[in-house]
Amino acid sequence: MMATKQVDTKEEILSGMSEFDENDRLEAQREERSREALGLDGDDEQPEVPRDIVATIRRLWKEAAGQRWRFAIVLVSVVCYTGFSVAAPAFSAHVIDVLWADIQASFAEGRTFAVTFERGGKEILVYLGVWTAAFAFYTAQVFTMAGFAERLNLALRNRVARKLNRLPLAFYDAHKPGEIVSRATNDLDKMSEVLQTGLLRLFTAVGSVIGAVIMMFVYSPLLACIFLVFSVIAMALTKFAAGKTLALAAERQMWVGHLTGAVEEAYSGRVIIRAFNREKASSEDIHRLSDKLADASRRADFFTNAAAPGIRFIGRLAQVIIAIIGCAMLIGGRLTVGTFQAFFQYIMQASEPMTQMSMTVNTLQSALASVERVFDILDEPEIEPDPAPELALHVEQPVHGRVAFEHVRFGYDPTKPLMRDVSFTAEPGQKIAIVGATGAGKTTLINLLMRFYEIDGGRITLDGVDTHAMSRAELRQNFGMVLQDAWLFDGTIAENIAYGCPDVTRGEIMAAARAAHVDFFVRTMPHGYDTHVANDAENISQGQRQLLTIARAILANPKILILDEATSSVDTRTEHAIVHAMEALMHGRTSFVIAHRLSTIVDANLILVMEKGTIIEQGTHAELLAANGAYAALYNSQFM
Repeated sequence: MMATKQVDTKEEILSGMSEFDENDRLEAQREERSREALGLDGDDEQPEVPRDIVATIRRLWKEAAGQRWRFAIVLVSVVCYTGFSVAAPAFSAHVIDVLWADIQASFAEGRTFAVTFERGGKEILVYLGVWTAAFAFYTAQVFTMAGFAERLNLALRNRVARKLNRLPLAFYDAHKPGEIVSRATNDLDKMSEVLQTGLLRLFTAVGSVIGAVIMMFVYSPLLACIFLVFSVIAMALTKFAAGKTLALAAERQMWVGHLTGAVEEAYSGRVIIRAFNREKASSEDIHRLSDKLADASRRADFFTNAAAPGIRFIGRLAQVIIAIIGCAMLIGGRLTVGTFQAFFQYIMQASEPMTQMSMTVNTLQSALASVERVFDILDEPEIEPDPAPELALHVEQPVHGRVAFEHVRFGYDPTKPLMRDVSFTAEPGQKIAIVGATGAGKTTLINLLMRFYEIDGGRITLDGVDTHAMSRAELRQNFGMVLQDAWLFDGTIAENIAYGCPDVTRGEIMAAARAAHVDFFVRTMPHGYDTHVANDAENISQGQRQLLTIARAILANPKILILDEATSSVDTRTEHAIVHAMEALMHGRTSFVIAHRLSTIVDANLILVMEKGTIIEQGTHAELLAANGAYAALYNSQFM
């Protein structure tokens, strides 16, 4: 809302020319929270100036290869529209002079003045035709540019959509979801909007100003010079006023951020505030920020309301001076009545575009910066393509589930290896537990197994087949995952359970739910399995969401399971039930279990102890306890 207010403030100032036409830490935290609430990521603070204007325009023109004919039509329409618009005031001078001459003749001859086809009617019809032609070309340029911009927008959006499907997981790890969505939507919408309005406005503004000023000098160099002098003064004042007002509006927006953050903090922490009797202090804090916002708003509004009338006054003063001098020239016979009124038409025709040009250049720069951010996505390195279908290796059916890491090397940064020489083998049907401190590399190992990242050396095999030589789709169809962060998609409970198997029957869905011990609470929901849920649904607890994702994995019936602390969000009683259900599910399947509570993996066939990205110990529970190493220390710290 404040961003809109800031823009409106600048528009209001420019309209004047067109008529010549505790606590810095707490406040920093609140501002950050408020910026997140308003969708203002850190990347939004970067200057809206393109890094290379010429290169960006050249590339954008290349992207519009199939739409250039539309742009050519737009340019021709702009030239024709500008020509007719500039010609209209000049022809109106001729029309008025013809009519005025006939009025004087009628008065001198004592007859009634009347407009006939021979006496002014023909000129009026031609004048109407000039404006009709201008309207036709204006309509043509607007609609054609809209088609050009929207088709270019669609083409780039489709390219971005396809590109996002080819980007590695590392890209999404390095960028916030809101930033990616903003680039794919807001930045392209801004480009389209500016092309449809800003670029057309710039084209017509340049043509109108040049044509109008030339015609002013043709009619009266003196009056034209007076107009230009006042135009320069008004534009300088407009630039100063716009800069000052934007600075004040930015200060006001900053205090809006502080206040929004404080209100959000007070609302989210209302229970804690009441528990510690801090209602009064919280209220005083919000009132203090409200006073700061009110003071900033008062100064911004005062300057805005004071600056615009000043600019308008300069415009009116120029018109008065031109009118006085023009009347003297009219009386002296150096101007006709028609040229006098035509000159004022050119004043209005030139003054407004002059104002628009300064603002349009800024919007064009901002749009080009947005396009550059879109191109940055298109230039991101893509995942390594799958091998050609005729070259891809396939696992023989049925899949047994033997997984082997053979001297695997990997690093998120190739110059800083994380895994240096990781080797282990998971035999079919075994339960492999992965333990270690946070950041030890447990999830990284799973990401490599699923080919979310590509290894730097060694190889990973499934039933003896190098997974790098397989297609990702074939590899991943053999895996089922239950992540620590349970995620539900917008839809019904049944649709969420059947997400990986959309063609299953309702009976199969309910069977999977019973196996995951989720059926009992689903039946208590208002519409049972047809209850609509989403990831942020408040009627589903975190533990219940986790149960639904477990049911999803059970229904998929994969040969290999990956359980990333799958019971972390459920209570102890539910955990025991889930463990029993998972034991039945894991029977006969290779399972990789990431666990922090070691009590859940004491029966594992192989326990991998990870530290700093590599495996430092491996063996069964009994073997690792007997070794009295890192695993024994970790286990004893939980159960001593």
